[in-house]
Amino acid sequence: MRLGLNLGYWGAGNDASNLTLAKHADELGFSVVWAAEAYGSDAPTVLSWIAAQTSNIDVGSAVLQIPARTPATTAMTAATLDSLSGGRFRLGLGVSGPQVSEGWHGVRFTSPLGRTREYMDIVRAALRREKVSYEGEHFRLPLPDGPGKALRLTVHPVREHIPMYLAAIGPRNVELTGELADGWLPVFFSPEHAGDQLAQLRTGAAKSGRDLASFDVAPTVPLVPGDDWRVCADSVRAYAALYLGGMGSKDKNFYNRLAVRMGFEAEAAEVQEKFLAKDHAGAMAAVPAEFLDATSLLGPKERIAERMAAFAEAGATTLSLSPFVAPEQGFDALRTAVDALELAGVAG
Repeated sequence: MRLGLNLGYWGAGNDASNLTLAKHADELGFSVVWAAEAYGSDAPTVLSWIAAQTSNIDVGSAVLQIPARTPATTAMTAATLDSLSGGRFRLGLGVSGPQVSEGWHGVRFTSPLGRTREYMDIVRAALRREKVSYEGEHFRLPLPDGPGKALRLTVHPVREHIPMYLAAIGPRNVELTGELADGWLPVFFSPEHAGDQLAQLRTGAAKSGRDLASFDVAPTVPLVPGDDWRVCADSVRAYAALYLGGMGSKDKNFYNRLAVRMGFEAEAAEVQEKFLAKDHAGAMAAVPAEFLDATSLLGPKERIAERMAAFAEAGATTLSLSPFVAPEQGFDALRTAVDALELAGVAG
């Protein structure tokens, strides 16, 4: 198992410390650093900035939003970042959610599975530098009733194959990930509850006639080192409450549904009810410590090592750490993670 670093969104006032953290991760031998986007900072600009100031670490989008760009634009971006970084780019994609897709990008949140499949087909064809001609339910290239013609990408990526990841939560989306992608970007991944999800990955892989030997399961995992894991868990409460309670609408919160499938139905409902009522403190308090512990790395180095071993045994191949610590504690947190991985005996 390898270590990654997830910086989340840019522009939250900690940009300088995040860049420093990315440099530390590069020095410590981390395999990848990820950046996210929603309706603020965009991932490609952030990743190009990081790639220019690091040497070995891969840079990955977690994620580029499918409704935000045409498939051709995404292929152009991926090829350019791969070229500028010297072959260090990983392309993570996700459909986002209905509120962002329709409210921010003006793209209907319909048929996410079908759109994702066609989108990936076109991106891959473009990155293979084929003349792109495609007739699907959601995308047609070139348009049939105008002057457009099939074109070939003029940029040459450094590698013949740029790794493509999907952020997926629901069972059918996870199955699609196993069928089409090179890696999976789960959130709130729990070693004790991941069996069904990994079975869905295997089902998808079987559809395309491949195994998962080289497949990368790369969950984003909050990291808070400290003496008392329960005290450490409090640092993650606001993040968990936001996702379980406020991401999406009351009826379409994919993170809340995931918590329900993990066995936290009553607790997830309480978090959402309080968050939507703007009782954010109450929502944070309602997040079960057991949920936070199951999906995070909390406490002393030895305890973190035990949890890392559990993640590895469950099938995780890259732990993308998200340190929930003060900026000046970031390097120490990453160093603790490196030491814990060695202690766990699962370093890849």
